[in-house]
Amino acid sequence: MSLRIKMDEAVSFITSQITVKPTIGLILGSGLGDLAEEIVNAVKIDYHLIPHFPASTVEGHAGKLVIGELEGKFVVAMQGRFHAYEGYSMQEVTFPVRVMKGLGIESIVVTNACGGMNPTFTAGDLMLIEDHINLTSANPLIGENESTLGPRFPDMSRAYDTDFRELFREVANRNSIKIQSGVYASITGPTYMTPAELIMVRHLGADTIGMSTVPEVIVANHMGMKVLGVSCITDMAIGEDLEPLTHEQVVEVANRTKPTFIRLIKEFIAKV
Repeated sequence: MSLRIKMDEAVSFITSQITVKPTIGLILGSGLGDLAEEIVNAVKIDYHLIPHFPASTVEGHAGKLVIGELEGKFVVAMQGRFHAYEGYSMQEVTFPVRVMKGLGIESIVVTNACGGMNPTFTAGDLMLIEDHINLTSANPLIGENESTLGPRFPDMSRAYDTDFRELFREVANRNSIKIQSGVYASITGPTYMTPAELIMVRHLGADTIGMSTVPEVIVANHMGMKVLGVSCITDMAIGEDLEPLTHEQVVEVANRTKPTFIRLIKEFIAKV
């Protein structure tokens, strides 16, 4: 079955469950899914009910699609995402982004919990993603290209929309909230990196590192969607001074950062 047919079947099912036409998409990472609870008049659809959707298996990912109104805009939010380390292909990981486009989404906010490698950052900071480095050795566009969805060779020179980044900075400044900016490196996981690996990636030019986001951003750009990327730095991944880390610690720090994160994203959506 072709990607286009799978996408159309998923879109048809979702549209049969809703009465609004969303324009903004949200992908909510580990510990950040509570933003979806702010959506009013919401329709919540379990992922396993949507044709061809994978199932989210990670703690801190609720596994629901939430569609409704947020700050005067109709949105569709993913409470939890999919990852290659769960055993999914890059095409499966990014399938929900394809479906969002089919629902009419033109702008997408992608969030994640990640490790900070820039020594000027601290755990609990939010970082505006300016660019990324794909260290997964994979790309969701490998294979036959569906020309009705996007070009064979999409440009990635402005993967994260410049106007969106400027608007988010303005929102943060207006709220007197300091945010970081930098480059996000994506790996497959599920292991956290060794000290030597972290030092290498930092020297490559990355400020943060995580196990998501880049595949979705590649597919969003392939389909002409405007992207805002925001990372919640949940731990400091400094190779020279690395402490043992668990997923529970990541979720705990993300939970502490949620009020600030939710306030900024909501105000951004109101003004976009």
